[in-house]
Amino acid sequence: MAEIVVASTNPVKIESVRQGFAHMFPGVAVDVRGVGADSGVSDQPMGDAETMQGAHNRAANARKIAPDADYWIGIEGGCADVDGEMQTFAWVVVLGRTREGKSRTGMFYLPQEVAALVRQGMELGHADDAVFGRSNSKQQNGSVGLLTGDVIDRIAYYAHAVVLALIPFKHTNLSFGHLDGVE
Repeated sequence: MAEIVVASTNPVKIESVRQGFAHMFPGVAVDVRGVGADSGVSDQPMGDAETMQGAHNRAANARKIAPDADYWIGIEGGCADVDGEMQTFAWVVVLGRTREGKSRTGMFYLPQEVAALVRQGMELGHADDAVFGRSNSKQQNGSVGLLTGDVIDRIAYYAHAVVLALIPFKHTNLSFGHLDGVE
């Protein structure tokens, strides 16, 4: 049984990892659990670099917390201001013993009402709650679910990126980025 540690206690992130592994490795028994792991970046990362760094830091910190697991996964949501419009996306980093996989979700634009609150320093989830009159939406359907009417919910949104981040683990005969100093 593969032990998978998600660097979050958010049930949405844990379930998205469970689904991603089930899609990529059907029939493989997995034990997926979440742990609180620090991102080392701001509460609301801005830009690709900070967001990917947060996902990587979370996965690396989860590995320190549970070193005997088989996989450690960090998921970090971020925003980027581009030409006066705000985009949102997430990065997924999967660490294994000798491999690393990375992927980014699709990107979509936030309404100006939400973007204005994020620019003022509010986390995206709290901004969504304020604009849409919700509570704790980041542990439910998130921005993507609120804006698509749940055509795409947050679990599915992340699960696709988890699948893509698992490509190096599916194709072990091919060369992808290896972890520094680990062979």
